[in-house]
Amino acid sequence: MDSIFYMMIFALAALAVVDLVVGVSNDAVNFLNSAIGSKAIIFRNVMIIASLGILVGSVFSSGMMEVARKGIFVPSKFYFDEIMFIFMAVMIGDILLLDFFNTLGLPTSTTVSIVFNLLGAAVVTALIKIGLSDEQTAADLSTYINTAKAKEIIIGIVLSVFIAFNIGMIVQWLSRLVFTFQYEKKVKNFGFLFAGLCLTAIGYFIVFKGLKGTPFYANIKDWLEQNPILLIGGMFAFWSLLMLIVDRLLKINVLVVVIGVGTFGLALAFAGNDLVNFIGVPMAAWHSYEAWSVSGIAASEFSMGILSESVPAEPLLLTISGIIMTLTLWFSKKARRVVDTAINLSHQGDTVEKFQPNLLSRSIVKGSTNLVNLFGTAIPPSIKAKIDQSFQTPTLELSEADARDLPAFDLIRASINLAVAGVLISIATGMKLPLSTTYVTFMVAMGTSLADRAWGRESAVYRVAGVVNVIGGWFMTALFAFLFAGTLVYIIHLGRSAAVAVLLILTSALIIRNFLKHRREIAASSAGQEGLTKAASKTVQGIIEESSDNVAKSIYRASRIFNGVVEGLSNQDAPELKKMVKRVAKLEDEVDDLRNHLFYFIKSLDDASVRGSNFYIMVLANLTDIVQSLKFLAKKSFKHVDNHHKPLSKSQISDLAEVEGNLAKILVDVETAFKTQNFTNLSECLQRKSSIITLVSAKVDAQIERTRDEENSPKNTTLYFNLLLESKDLARGVFSLIEEYHNGIKGQ
Repeated sequence: MDSIFYMMIFALAALAVVDLVVGVSNDAVNFLNSAIGSKAIIFRNVMIIASLGILVGSVFSSGMMEVARKGIFVPSKFYFDEIMFIFMAVMIGDILLLDFFNTLGLPTSTTVSIVFNLLGAAVVTALIKIGLSDEQTAADLSTYINTAKAKEIIIGIVLSVFIAFNIGMIVQWLSRLVFTFQYEKKVKNFGFLFAGLCLTAIGYFIVFKGLKGTPFYANIKDWLEQNPILLIGGMFAFWSLLMLIVDRLLKINVLVVVIGVGTFGLALAFAGNDLVNFIGVPMAAWHSYEAWSVSGIAASEFSMGILSESVPAEPLLLTISGIIMTLTLWFSKKARRVVDTAINLSHQGDTVEKFQPNLLSRSIVKGSTNLVNLFGTAIPPSIKAKIDQSFQTPTLELSEADARDLPAFDLIRASINLAVAGVLISIATGMKLPLSTTYVTFMVAMGTSLADRAWGRESAVYRVAGVVNVIGGWFMTALFAFLFAGTLVYIIHLGRSAAVAVLLILTSALIIRNFLKHRREIAASSAGQEGLTKAASKTVQGIIEESSDNVAKSIYRASRIFNGVVEGLSNQDAPELKKMVKRVAKLEDEVDDLRNHLFYFIKSLDDASVRGSNFYIMVLANLTDIVQSLKFLAKKSFKHVDNHHKPLSKSQISDLAEVEGNLAKILVDVETAFKTQNFTNLSECLQRKSSIITLVSAKVDAQIERTRDEENSPKNTTLYFNLLLESKDLARGVFSLIEEYHNGIKGQ
């Protein structure tokens, strides 16, 4: 039995490395968001600055390791074997949960994850001990759990969401009121004072967050705590003078300096504050093993009161952790995905909205709009006009590509994001409260974007839906972490070494599976072999040539989807039909994206090419009709099979396959014509329209006869009629598309 603990130490060490990787992939958004979103610094330099911050922060990370040792549970109430099982369950649960969020591209809190994993595993273990005791009841659970600390952490996390959002919103609103969106002149005049203020906040944050717990801090601790006003005043004077020199003599934008220093500071905070989330548990497990191995006491009898004692920092382990985190930062594709989500939700201009509106987001937007209108009536018109003037954004005539290439937000907002987040985190850290850096930085960014009116009438419901989804994910993080870790520790309690081995194998398999799946998705996205492309030409002929590639791809995919639906129905294959539903959804999103491009497309046309816009609009309308027909076919078929309704008869399958086969032949010819841009055979394809329509009508008549004489399944009959009629609509959509091109070419 003793050997299991030796192996668990090695397993926990390996899990620590994996946890560092998945943790950094999620938390990178905390310090990369502002610099990347504002494009103040080139990407390579941003990564270098962040890497230095991580390395410095990891070395200095020693002040909060106690959370994993005694912050959540009372170690003296547990024995060595119980503690090891708790730690194993916590690490497995934490890794799988964070990797799940990384795959979705959603930022969550590594602090919340580790805290609630620890809480869930400790509570279940305590309940097991209570259940085996004749003297204890459920009321004694509080003696096992550090309830005061747990409540403190939970309250701190909840408050961070509310406080960070509102403070970020207020500070950004005041800053924009002063600087406006045409801030260049004002920054030139007194930007050094603004930069000095931001850098003072960030510097204060670095001193009290980054240096706390180090020998250097211990030497100056008393002076710093006794002279906070003198420290802040001195830092403000120093930074303001330095920024004046940087601006006037070196001709460097002081806001760029703020963003660079702020990125370094938040990266340092991440490493210092959140490193405990990744290696705190394995380090506690190692210290536990060291104490037990020399005790000579059985694992089930050795009390873990030793974890209540403070332990010195281990610079070597911290440095190794910092290196792993830095490498992950450079090479993790999932980290980029999470960062993109945060930037998308705070984007000042038009962007591809990643979240769909829901009832809650619509209600929030409606209620907020009514509230703003109500308060707006109390503001004098002259003051309101003055305020509105400060928030007017420059009007630029840009193409869609150029518009999308603009920074997501400007340097003023990026500076405020970093300064406010830095102050809030430093205050929390000074209180020894493991405040979630993710919650703070994300909610500050959302608050500043709202203050900047980035959530306008065009985007508000999407942005609010995104924020609601992210915050909902945070609550789910806490709930799932608690339940998952509790379940895992119970399984380990029952199966011991066998359960640990199985869980480690399953964890490895899931991580590898998610990694390979994500890599395939990236490869498919990069290849873009099937993806639709936006039209850029300004003439009818150019549009015909460019859009023909989209048509060829769409027809090819439509043929595969229709064939997949018929095959899935024939074989009663629900997974295949579900795959077709997903393929249609992807095609629909791409066509919708093309339709969203219409504004920029029409704006780019000259007066002589306006006719081209009408042609392009009709092409998109026909593609939309085709997709809608495919969507109906796939969803109805999947629902029928998934609900285990009576399958289609052999005669129905045969007739449906005949329709699909005839339409497939036409689709192949159409695809070839558009792929090669050889439109000479389009008139011949059009001549086949009546034959396919007649064929479908004949199959409808045949089904009517079968219904009167043979059929006894209403759902079966309803499905089949729907499939036939929608197949007819699909064919009409295809032929309408052909006619549009045929007429367009003749008009040249």
